[in-house]
Amino acid sequence: MWTDALGNPLTLRSEASLAAVDDFVEGFIASEARAVNILQAQEDGSGIVQAYCAALHMFAESAQAPANARPFSARAQAAARDATPREQRFIAAVAAWVAGDVPRAIALHEEQARAFPRDLASLKLGQYHLFNRGDAPGMLRLALHALPAAADVPYLHGMLAFAWEQCHFLEQAEASARQAIAMRRKEPWAHHALAHVMLTQGRLAEGHAFLQDVSSTWTGLNSFMVTHNWWHQALFALDLDREEEVLALYDRHVWGEVKEYSQDQVNAVSLLARMELAGLDVGGRWQDVAHYLQQRAHDHVLPFLDLQYLYGLARAGDIEAARGWLASIERHALQRAGAEAVLWQRVCVPAARGLLAHATGDWKTTVEALGHALPRMLEIGGSHAQRDLFAQVHLDALVKSGHLAGAQNLLQQQVRAQPESKRLQRQAGKLYAALGLPTLRDEAPKGFARPPRGRGRLEAARRRPTSADRRRAAAAGPSGGACRPRSGCRRRRRARGCGSAPRSECRSGAGRSGPANARCGRSCRARRRA
Repeated sequence: MWTDALGNPLTLRSEASLAAVDDFVEGFIASEARAVNILQAQEDGSGIVQAYCAALHMFAESAQAPANARPFSARAQAAARDATPREQRFIAAVAAWVAGDVPRAIALHEEQARAFPRDLASLKLGQYHLFNRGDAPGMLRLALHALPAAADVPYLHGMLAFAWEQCHFLEQAEASARQAIAMRRKEPWAHHALAHVMLTQGRLAEGHAFLQDVSSTWTGLNSFMVTHNWWHQALFALDLDREEEVLALYDRHVWGEVKEYSQDQVNAVSLLARMELAGLDVGGRWQDVAHYLQQRAHDHVLPFLDLQYLYGLARAGDIEAARGWLASIERHALQRAGAEAVLWQRVCVPAARGLLAHATGDWKTTVEALGHALPRMLEIGGSHAQRDLFAQVHLDALVKSGHLAGAQNLLQQQVRAQPESKRLQRQAGKLYAALGLPTLRDEAPKGFARPPRGRGRLEAARRRPTSADRRRAAAAGPSGGACRPRSGCRRRRRARGCGSAPRSECRSGAGRSGPANARCGRSCRARRRA
């Protein structure tokens, strides 16, 4: 029996298929384009090869994908009786996906992660489904299942890093990402996870420099990975007010790979929208994107994708097509059942109405509709950084509709979290001028002084006296152990007549008399404890 590149046993009908299988397994977890080489082995009727081919077709994220994948999935299920238990479970998971039963697929991938933790292709696919449902803890759980058995694989650490980040465990995410990169510098998913960490922590210049440094390794990747990492670089550049660079990154990298692909399209829509919200003139770039969006047949594969398609058409000026998308989304939502119906009807539909309203200048409807959807946008999938587009649109509508107090409440929090962002500083300056608080224009960017990361945070903090410190001070006597509270407390004590009593006396009350000194003792003690 053969084994794949990760040591998992394989049931193949031809040894010639082994290289194609390894290309799929390694290419998939490494985000490399060679994963498509599995189609070169599609004549091999073994179940695992057919299941891999079916999964590849499903990644098209199009209305036609299930129909294209179904023959491969059927052949995989027919051959499953000759497969290993690991292969059988993967075949069943892909079949569930093709049939539209994603919860069943997720359950099978989690079983696989426990039973066969080195099946990282299954783990990566399970994380993909969980990500699209906003279930970051599930993504983390899958990766942790595999860690004891697959810690030698750098790509697992990259998967773990992104799961940590989406769960807001930023220090753990950075540690896992750097572990992956130390093991293999060309690990684009780890680059991606670390870019998320740096963006969230406001380390914009550092993030920009980091991605610039590792971008030379982004060769041979699938179109999503290469365009998306350049998309992240463009976000850093946009916040740093590098306008010409942002436009160049869009033209050369973000919208320059496979324009027919869903993920390339949403990267383009999202970046163009952010550029315009930041005040950049994008020229006629919307029209080229709209040309490809118009070719989509109301896919409704994922609500996150639908919202981007609709908004892209509307921003390009094709309002009728955008309204058609909205009507199609509304019909599709009514045809769903159970939890999926709730997701489409209560999150996607109001969000779609809000985005269309924004594109047509109806700020009031944008505020109301997006305000209704935003608290639950996590459920439609996408990352924190991707979903931030919807928050930016909502904020823009708040300002333009005159809800300035609400806008300030949201924007100043962002300025504090992103003190390096010149984009946010500029927006805050305009907002405070409109609020009649022009003097705050210079205060808004200051945010807060960010302490060093890691152990440095503790070392940078003022060290509090310990009980041992107090004993040493008491033993030193009145000259060496004089109480040295903060100046405000010292002034109060002097005013009340207790002077510079030794620390031991100040704490015990010895040498003091009268209510004034009693009050002073309590004040000093409370201040030292604080």
